[in-house]
Amino acid sequence: MESKDTVSVEQAQEVKKPSAAELVLQTLEALKNKDEDSLKEKIEEFKSGMEAASASEEDMQEDVHEETAAAEDYSGMDREQLLKKMQEIVQNGDILAVRSQVDALRTQFYKIKENKAAQEPTEDGEVAETQELDPLEEQFKSLYSLYREKRNEINSQIEKQQLENLAVKKEIIEKIEKLINPEGFSKQTYEDFKTLQKQWNEVGKVPQAEAKQLAEAYHAQVEKFYYQAKIEKELRDLDLKVNTDNKIKLCERAEELIIQPKIVNAFKELQKLHEQWREIGPVIADKKEELWERFKLATSKINKRHLEYYDNLKKEQEQNYKAKTLICEKAEEIVATPCNSMKEWEAKSKEILELQQIWKLVGFAPKKYNTKVYERFRRSCDEFFGKKRDFYLQSREEEDNNLLIKEDLCAQAESMKDSTDWGKTTEFYKKLQAKWKTIGAVPRKNSEELWQRFRGACNAFFENKKKHFEEKDKEEEENLKLKEQIISEVESFQFAENDEDNIARLKEFQKRWLQTGAVPRPKRDKIFDRFRKAIDAQFNKINIDEAKRNEVKIKNLIESSLNSPSGYEKLRAEKDKIKTRIEGLRQQVILAENNLGFFSESKNAENMIESFKRKLEKSKAEIATLEKFSSMLSKAINEIVSKNKK
Repeated sequence: MESKDTVSVEQAQEVKKPSAAELVLQTLEALKNKDEDSLKEKIEEFKSGMEAASASEEDMQEDVHEETAAAEDYSGMDREQLLKKMQEIVQNGDILAVRSQVDALRTQFYKIKENKAAQEPTEDGEVAETQELDPLEEQFKSLYSLYREKRNEINSQIEKQQLENLAVKKEIIEKIEKLINPEGFSKQTYEDFKTLQKQWNEVGKVPQAEAKQLAEAYHAQVEKFYYQAKIEKELRDLDLKVNTDNKIKLCERAEELIIQPKIVNAFKELQKLHEQWREIGPVIADKKEELWERFKLATSKINKRHLEYYDNLKKEQEQNYKAKTLICEKAEEIVATPCNSMKEWEAKSKEILELQQIWKLVGFAPKKYNTKVYERFRRSCDEFFGKKRDFYLQSREEEDNNLLIKEDLCAQAESMKDSTDWGKTTEFYKKLQAKWKTIGAVPRKNSEELWQRFRGACNAFFENKKKHFEEKDKEEEENLKLKEQIISEVESFQFAENDEDNIARLKEFQKRWLQTGAVPRPKRDKIFDRFRKAIDAQFNKINIDEAKRNEVKIKNLIESSLNSPSGYEKLRAEKDKIKTRIEGLRQQVILAENNLGFFSESKNAENMIESFKRKLEKSKAEIATLEKFSSMLSKAINEIVSKNKK
């Protein structure tokens, strides 16, 4: 990406060459006047100017190289993302600074199109040789045409403005020439001269072909004015002082840039400082060498940091290349492993997706390898998902058969939803639900709609049943009051000194709760949650470790749910939550183990590896505890199911 702060070679030449011409004119004038002291001074200035120009040329070359190296990589985007990025650049970007981005976007866009065309099958199964222009391509071409129009328009405006600037600068040179008067200069003449100098500096660029000759003519007239004016020495001394102060400021700014954290930005600003240094005229003689050495020293330190930065960047990219090569090898190994079931395909899909996530974490490889290694990884991913797609196509016939079976179950469920034979119909729906679970997958486009249809019929019956049996009686109201009283006693519970006594007393509250009968159905969950929160809060105050406290909570939940009407749902919900947590931890363990494998050979990776190991141990310990809780919940759920069957 081209930076607005980058110094172009043409810009540097436009500033450098007139400065050299000015020094030549000054040297020749000193020789003409046989002024030996002045001649020595001009020669020294000429040498210093040439050294600065040479250093600037090297800086510019490195800057151009940096601009080239800064091109962005769009190989990870799809066509919609590329189109969106193109639209952002054309509408909001600096049109003259985004050419490399536009070219990269255009190349990647048509590369994806070609790959897609080569792989897209026709109705008879053959690969299409030609394809019609699609909407995305039409939008992309429109944006590209808009970009070219904007760019041509801006270039035309720049060329027009440069021609206007050329005319203005020629007029300024003529005006300076008219100011020169061998018989003497007035104060007004000097002020007019300074005004013309200011106007010259304010006028923008001119065509490159005219820049050198124009600058030489301007500096020749300026020098002629200084040498022929009776107030030359006074004016020159003033300029020398101003120039000296300005160069001191440049030195100070260059020294500040030495410690700037962002070395690339510091290097770019240094190029601007060099431009300003060349534009500023001569300084006081006894300060010239001191200031140049000071500025040159700061420049050397910044250049050294800049070089070290790119050396380190190169090393980092080499490490990234090694890591990406390992990822490619792992992806190729997965592709080569045969899968014979949907479960196996899904497991391998997770591995591929994990590799893609790790790939995103790894930075760029060296430019000469980056595209190739990405294409290698992309090729493996495409091959894997292509094989997976073929497998699923073969499984489609089985899914269509399952669809017919489940549609029949839906019809049966809908035929009985208004039945009032609660016992037999309940058993009928339980059998339907059990049979539903034994049937395999259906086409994805029908899955959700079919499930909602079946569940709706089942829910309609059970809602009718719920309303039928949902009668509030006096006993449930009394039970509600008793349970509210138990909650109040738990909340105001006073602890004894012995933790075992406290636990025993809290368990007694739980026993009383279980012995108290049912409460009105709408309030069962709410009152149960109040009791559980109250009893858990008191258990949390007891001085036991986190693992033991969690175990106590699980046991309390099991005891309070065994005789609760909604106990099965509560235990199932808690088990599902634990299951989700276990799956998440296992994914973290897999990812961490993969990371250890990928970076075990990386230099200076010991701290990172140690951190991964600690996380692994912690996650594995938590998994073991959660599996224990899950087993306890499963046992309790089975007990509730057995009671309901009886």
